[in-house]
Amino acid sequence: MYTNPTYFPTVDNVKKAAKNLHGVASKTPLSKNNNLSKQFDASVFFKREDLQVVRSYKIRGAYNKMSFLSDVEKQRGIVCASAGNHAQGVALSCKLLQIKGTIFMPLPTPNQKIEQVKMFGENFIEVIIEGDTFDDAYNAAKVECDQKNKTFIHPFDDEKVIEGQATVGLEILEQINGNIDYVFVPIGGGGLSSGLSSIFKELSPKTKIIGVEPEGAPSMLTSINNNKNTILEKIDPFVDGAAVKKVGALNFEICKKNLYEVITVPEGKICQTILDLYNKDAIVVEPAGALSIAALDYFADDIKGKNIVCVVSGSNNDITRTAEIKERALLHANLKHYFIVKFPQRAGALKEFVVEILGPNDDITHFEYTKKNNRTNGAAVVGLELKSAKDLVPLIQRMKDNDFFGDYLNDKPDLFQFLV
Repeated sequence: MYTNPTYFPTVDNVKKAAKNLHGVASKTPLSKNNNLSKQFDASVFFKREDLQVVRSYKIRGAYNKMSFLSDVEKQRGIVCASAGNHAQGVALSCKLLQIKGTIFMPLPTPNQKIEQVKMFGENFIEVIIEGDTFDDAYNAAKVECDQKNKTFIHPFDDEKVIEGQATVGLEILEQINGNIDYVFVPIGGGGLSSGLSSIFKELSPKTKIIGVEPEGAPSMLTSINNNKNTILEKIDPFVDGAAVKKVGALNFEICKKNLYEVITVPEGKICQTILDLYNKDAIVVEPAGALSIAALDYFADDIKGKNIVCVVSGSNNDITRTAEIKERALLHANLKHYFIVKFPQRAGALKEFVVEILGPNDDITHFEYTKKNNRTNGAAVVGLELKSAKDLVPLIQRMKDNDFFGDYLNDKPDLFQFLV
């Protein structure tokens, strides 16, 4: 279905998509962020796709694609697979275009996104939860298409979807005064990055487009390094809006030619960015929405004095994930640490650990103790939050000197996931 390796979205087609989306997708603001502009001594702008009607840019590609369906295709209905944002765009498009749709979503999708899909699509859509990743949901959706002869609405590997997402780039160029030196854009399957980069290639070729992926799902970076579209065996699904095992065929061909660079950002760094945006700017973003902003630290020297645009791709975050987001941010900052602590089997051992081993600013955030048959000591899994990362080494030394140290769990991921 997607077999045209020489395809590149033209400015004319993207302008047609923009006209097609008039009254459906909002023309989102391009706003200067004063905090980051001051921090990096640059002019940092946010393209606020998190303020879109479905809280992400995905309505652009979904509606543009579905509006081109024939009457027969509309009558048969459509199918899509999505971790959330594409599903919402498809759901709203189904309602606006009066098309029946079946939407497959993976199990880790936040409940907030699932409920939003149902709200936008109303009685025009059915949601089916399938598999652990986007790719699992995608495979189930393709089976549904084949069995029932329905049209599949791909989230990124489709010409009309790419042209719809490319309208983000068109708007940025219309909204800013002066040259744009860098654009940071998140990458999942590559629909937004391939569309936006193509527009800039034509209209602002000196702008450097930086693609940003989560460290746990570097499908585009891996493919570009291998010079072929490569499927990853395993990914971390935490950044659900940008975690795919394989990018689109069209998207890969476009991005490898257009992108100045692709980098990855650790999930913990993304989480800290989410917290900073909320605490400093009262902006709520999902993990994928924070990707472009989280990348700025890695380009601090390059962007000084420059005009920078970060595409804030979405804000469909589930409040129930807040604890996990904070945990990952603390782990990344070296402020949250887990140990197996050996407690002597005598009265006062816990008090001794708290008073003599822990520093005055250390907090116990997790404690799970199981008394063993060993007469000498019993082990407990203890989580500690430190005020400063430099306190870790002295803490471990005090534990060892006083025979409390059993093991350090942060750098043992298999054991960490089993015990914590």
